[in-house]
Amino acid sequence: MSNQKTSLVTVGDWVARRSYRAEQWQPADLVARKDGQRVTVVVPARNEDATIGSITRTICRRLRDDVPLVDELIVVDSRSTDRTAETAAAAGATVVRQDDILPAFPPMDGKGDALWKGLAASTGDVVAFVDGDLRDFSPHFVTGLLGPLLTEPEIGYVKGFYRRHLDIPTGTEADGGGRVTELMARPLLNMFWPQLAGFVQPLAGEYAGRRTVLTRLPFVTDYGVEIGHLIDLLETGGLDALAQVDLGVRHHRHQSTHALGVMSAQILLTVLDRLGRTGRFTGEPVMTLTQFRHVVDGVGVGRELVHHNLSTVERPPLVSVAVTR
Repeated sequence: MSNQKTSLVTVGDWVARRSYRAEQWQPADLVARKDGQRVTVVVPARNEDATIGSITRTICRRLRDDVPLVDELIVVDSRSTDRTAETAAAAGATVVRQDDILPAFPPMDGKGDALWKGLAASTGDVVAFVDGDLRDFSPHFVTGLLGPLLTEPEIGYVKGFYRRHLDIPTGTEADGGGRVTELMARPLLNMFWPQLAGFVQPLAGEYAGRRTVLTRLPFVTDYGVEIGHLIDLLETGGLDALAQVDLGVRHHRHQSTHALGVMSAQILLTVLDRLGRTGRFTGEPVMTLTQFRHVVDGVGVGRELVHHNLSTVERPPLVSVAVTR
């Protein structure tokens, strides 16, 4: 059997055994399975005042106060200029400023850095990450991620997946979200790491892991963090230690096409960096992405050059860092 066919068989077997549904677990049932473990939820947020209150209130009331499932809720304020921090704190979250965590490290931009700082600030044995822009948030976004980790000891990392609606002029495309996944991430994973082809949403911002797993991962500081995690985890722990959970439908703010271009380039750089570590790519994974922005001036509609300096700079695994809280 060819290597490609072997990979397809492996993926099919993994999908059947390691794919779950969020409704398989209720909060009270998971409390009984904690076995002394602390659970932390980390929410990175930058200018998410419109949604962060609902997310934090739901977690605090339904998963902390009603049942003692979540022991710690941390919102990482990533230099917000609105009332994100105040709203999250009023709803019951512990709010930390991104740049106040591990101040010995120079400040960096990007979602991956906020996640790394949130992990450093947390104390949980199991840590779940949830994006701060989710609308119609429900507790199952957390319980679904925790379920496999609290019931299957051999699983170390769980990825969420969902349907993502995209509003278009003619209506709504039910699976139109996740454009970077379909156009960039999925083809690259199928080409170079076909064992990961079974992940429905490899770039999902909702995932969870055991502290012993997460603290051994480097965190790409920008949008390459999620795909970097999957590749690194496959190399170090194998496919069977990974799982995914169907979280239903995800409603959130959609990025502009220009923003998706930057995201795609960052993901490509991360993939090239990982290929380079095993000698499968010998170039230098650093680039400047040039885009064009339409502007209106006194003459008419023109185009302005916009440059984005991209790289695969990353934060080291936390086990190599002396964390002082």
